Amino acid sequence: IKGVLWYQGESNTGRASEYASLFPALIENWRQGWNNPQLPFIYVQLANFMKGSTEPEESGWPHLRDVQRRTLSVDGTAMVVTIDLGEWNDIHPLNKKDVGKRLALAAMHTAHNEKDHVHSGPLYKSHEIDGKHIIISFENTGSGLTAKGGDQLNHFAIADESGIYRLANAKIDGDKVVVWHNDITHPVAVRYAWANNPIGANLYNQESLPASPFSTEE
Repeated sequence: IKGVLWYQGESNTGRASEYASLFPALIENWRQGWNNPQLPFIYVQLANFMKGSTEPEESGWPHLRDVQRRTLSVDGTAMVVTIDLGEWNDIHPLNKKDVGKRLALAAMHTAHNEKDHVHSGPLYKSHEIDGKHIIISFENTGSGLTAKGGDQLNHFAIADESGIYRLANAKIDGDKVVVWHNDITHPVAVRYAWANNPIGANLYNQESLPASPFSTEE
């Protein structure tokens, strides 16, 4: 076989920290089983689901999505973001076509070594704190970052040492996003699209691929 396409994780949302070790172990186990240490493994990050929210919320779903994002540290993997393709009332998204298209882009890049196209939306790379601003750097920015549907970025949240996240201002600056809150003077962390169903999350690249939800926390 050429590689694996994997879409699973809904039943693990109550045990996201466990999934952080289980999922890489599964990838390693399958590679051993197929006797192919470089077997391409391409997976789908959980889609938006349940009641929509414009505010950050604490839940197993965004935590598991972040575990899936961090699993990209395993060589030979790729992740498809579907945070814009889900249904609030159906755990199985109806729009299979766009999920398939994004999987195909990832497979062409990862399994077939075709590097002349953008295969992923923006992925959190690093951040730096500059006064009351946190500046986020991304990979896979393609032809540039964009706020889909308008000029304003939505669903960024920022926290100080209290650990309480508050909906924040955010703006695109080249291939970076600057995040701040007028009432937070010593920020420590940022989250993006951190909800079961983050309504209005709209950071994309120019190739119309959505950014992955993320947390800058270790």
